Amino acid sequence: MRGRSSALTMPRPVAVTALATGPGSKRDRQRAIRQLVGAEAVGSQQELADRLIERGFGVTQATVSRDITELGLFKAPRNGRHVYVIPEALAASPGSAGSPSVPASDERLRRILADIPVTIGQSGLILLLTGTPGTANVIAQAIDESTVLTGQEGTLAGDNTLLVLFADDDRLVAWRDQFDRIRLNALEGSPA
Repeated sequence: MRGRSSALTMPRPVAVTALATGPGSKRDRQRAIRQLVGAEAVGSQQELADRLIERGFGVTQATVSRDITELGLFKAPRNGRHVYVIPEALAASPGSAGSPSVPASDERLRRILADIPVTIGQSGLILLLTGTPGTANVIAQAIDESTVLTGQEGTLAGDNTLLVLFADDDRLVAWRDQFDRIRLNALEGSPA
């Protein structure tokens, strides 16, 4: 049967990349979550899941929970309620680019302290800072990047709690005084 084509044809391979990046993929869903949280006040995982479903994504609360963790979202007070916030929202808020006298890293810390209520405790040469759930890493990073708060040996962050470690009492006291000034200025709306 020369010259004739076979009646059997081989199936074409499916492009795996199309499945990974197509509509409804994890990347698309997480992009939509960032857009929603950046544009709207979303206060619960179920509320976020409902908005995603309205946009055509097939999600469950468990999927949304994992996405929130992977994206580093946390809740912050906004207009009388706690809503999800993307970490960049604190650094990119209007007026957060800093002024000539306030470095951007310190302005970021000030903005974070204005948005997140923080309590402070002490045990020996360790300060224990507690914020709202999911905020410890954002606060710790802002402290580590600060040009004003430099007396600490390091920070260690969990979910809502972080430890600030010191080598001696003098550094701890000076750091605490500076932190309290920054926090007070943030709450009053004054520049650091």
